[in-house]
Amino acid sequence: MKTKLTPLILALTAGFAFGHGDLELGPNKGRILEFSANETLHGEVTPKDGKLHIALLDKDLKPVEVADQSITATAGTRQKPVKLDVAKDDKGFTLPAPESGQWLIIQFREGPDSKPVTARFEFDATVCGECKSPEWLCSCE
Repeated sequence: MKTKLTPLILALTAGFAFGHGDLELGPNKGRILEFSANETLHGEVTPKDGKLHIALLDKDLKPVEVADQSITATAGTRQKPVKLDVAKDDKGFTLPAPESGQWLIIQFREGPDSKPVTARFEFDATVCGECKSPEWLCSCE
């Protein structure tokens, strides 16, 4: 019985281990990042003209006006990190897209004296065979 049960358990849990199901997409089909400890402020990362745009959203995923908030972004490798140029306007932040396979690390500050909140994800631009979205935006189960 034990030898039959082990493969069954492995087969049932493999989807949780290897699926993309934990990725949350926002109202513009962008990747949602947490910018607060209590889930009251989010960032939605969407691709636009070869760059990434980060819009601020409240707990109901409604747009938040950008005022004193700031973002710093780093990509590259662990051995050679590169600070990315971030532009700010009233609708959010724009930064260059990193190379595929690199981690994007974003530090968000609510105001100039606020403690930063760090969010990170692997920017994998390869196309998912199932949903045809880039892997960093794939929400296939």
